[in-house]
Amino acid sequence: MIVVDGMELMGSHRSGSERELALLACGALRDHPAPRVLIGGLGMGFTLRAALAVLGPQARVVVAELVPAVVAWARGPLAPIFGDCLDDPRVEIREGDVNRVIQSGPEAWDAILLDVDNGPRGLVSRGNDRLYDVWGLKRARWSLRPGGRLAVWSGCPDRKFKARLQRTGFAVAEHRIRSERPGRTPHVVWIATRPGA
Repeated sequence: MIVVDGMELMGSHRSGSERELALLACGALRDHPAPRVLIGGLGMGFTLRAALAVLGPQARVVVAELVPAVVAWARGPLAPIFGDCLDDPRVEIREGDVNRVIQSGPEAWDAILLDVDNGPRGLVSRGNDRLYDVWGLKRARWSLRPGGRLAVWSGCPDRKFKARLQRTGFAVAEHRIRSERPGRTPHVVWIATRPGA
């Protein structure tokens, strides 16, 4: 498990909602000839592996990870969990802020998947809030191709965030995913689609 200040952020024993994030975002790209996908947050690789399983051989998947230690762990003590996904020729790991990658150009991505911090209400870094505020969502929309999807994972529901997505011009679907811990609040994945062909 990965723990920050005594709080468990993720563990290898629970990964269903992270996999669901990738399936909901990338399932529609299964037949796309060469989709470009950005994943914010490497974590333990569950989202990356699930995305690779549904994307075709010409896909390009960029994973932006802010914390260099997480990348080092993925190639070190966590390597058995990651398997060979980091060596997949479709994958590029960028150590840095996913916000900068989002801002790198217009209509660059078919899907952006954000599993950063604990969702729109961050626990680890207040700096992550800029991904989820109005300007951050506008930047994500600008960076998506028409019809592209912004997929956001959250540890809990957030009605204000869903409304913010809609105000920013996205068509929004909310998916509640039962927690793998009995009695816990469901995780949420929002799929926000930029209108267009």
